[in-house]
Amino acid sequence: MKEYKEMSKSEMLEELDKLKKEYERFQNLNLNLDMSRGKPCKEQLDLSMGMMDALYSGADMTCEDGTDCRNYGMLTGIREARVLIGDMMENNPDDIIIYGNSSLNVMYDTISRAMTHGILGHTPWCKLDKVKFLCPTPGYDRHFKITQYFGIDMIPVDMTPTGPVMDTVECLVEEDESIKGIWCVPKYSNPQGYSYSDETVRRFARLKPKARDFRIFWDNAYGIHHLYDHDQDYLIEILAECKRAGNPDLVYKFASTSKVTFPGSGIAALATSQNNLTDIKKQLQNQTIGHDKVNQLRHVRFFKDIHGMTEHMRKHANVIRPKFEAVEEIFDKNLGGLGIGEWTKPKGGYFISFDTLQGCAKEVVARAQKAGVKLTGAGATWPYGKDPKDTNIRIAPTFPTLSDLKTAAELFTICVRMVSLEKLIEEG
Repeated sequence: MKEYKEMSKSEMLEELDKLKKEYERFQNLNLNLDMSRGKPCKEQLDLSMGMMDALYSGADMTCEDGTDCRNYGMLTGIREARVLIGDMMENNPDDIIIYGNSSLNVMYDTISRAMTHGILGHTPWCKLDKVKFLCPTPGYDRHFKITQYFGIDMIPVDMTPTGPVMDTVECLVEEDESIKGIWCVPKYSNPQGYSYSDETVRRFARLKPKARDFRIFWDNAYGIHHLYDHDQDYLIEILAECKRAGNPDLVYKFASTSKVTFPGSGIAALATSQNNLTDIKKQLQNQTIGHDKVNQLRHVRFFKDIHGMTEHMRKHANVIRPKFEAVEEIFDKNLGGLGIGEWTKPKGGYFISFDTLQGCAKEVVARAQKAGVKLTGAGATWPYGKDPKDTNIRIAPTFPTLSDLKTAAELFTICVRMVSLEKLIEEG
């Protein structure tokens, strides 16, 4: 089929009439499918059920150093957990703090601490006239909600397949002292599935921010979430690169096992310089005596080492890879060559990013929901939930069954085609 823009008005109207009948057929199915969040499916969660047997009432609950995990203590986490997560994050265990189940919680606390007490002796952000953050877009909505909650001004920076536009990043941070940070999902980014190039990582490590308390919030949420064994993205390790560049304190690096084991019961971690760690521990020791060491030990006993974790992630990939491939196949078949949409084909992570014709994304999402398929709200991938071109939609393929996902993807393509045709006819 030729591009929609090349059709005559009568051809467009004829095509639209066919699509409306197809849409009505889907409406009559009374669907109730949710593709709004990047949640693991039941089959993925089942992969970690062995963790429930890793510890039992008669288990030895002591660490290698003799620490009883049932008791108080170990502010930065048990050594075995820091070694395991250090291997996952590619960082020295001594540069890591193990937290509770949520890395998002750690990011929130990190922003909150900077607001109330400042970073390494600098003025608390709440006492400044203006605080700004750079936000690569499209990006992760929950990042943006944290900075919005604290009243921090968010500045969009365009994303590319190699990462944020670094000319823009460098120019802004080097000239504006009120810019205090940038959100980054550097590997298999949310929502595009992009991974930062070597050049991008090196330019981040060599930033010369005007604000001495500027920090890169490096959320490496999908560091080991590959879809393929032999076609994987590689990411330069940012802390080592910052150290080489003479900027050891520039980065806070976050990760968790939320999409490795159980999202509600994983372990989160922060890796950073010793200077930053000392600063963080001053606050942390007033907040907690220690996080859940029993859960940390459970993870260590289940995985044993990074090799066990790598094998575990292959099982995850085997579950979700067919889902990503099914969506891509349906998009290619139903939308390829029509000139009304573009989408990413990631090698890992949890999302596919879809761009409609300008001004169509909200209506596509609304039309899909009316027929029983819930998508992430259009605009969610932009600061303040406002996509200026109304084009971006985040597709989350992991949670539905493969059968349901195929149905949802078929319906989505019908909605894209209908809304696109209506726009083109109106502009006529």
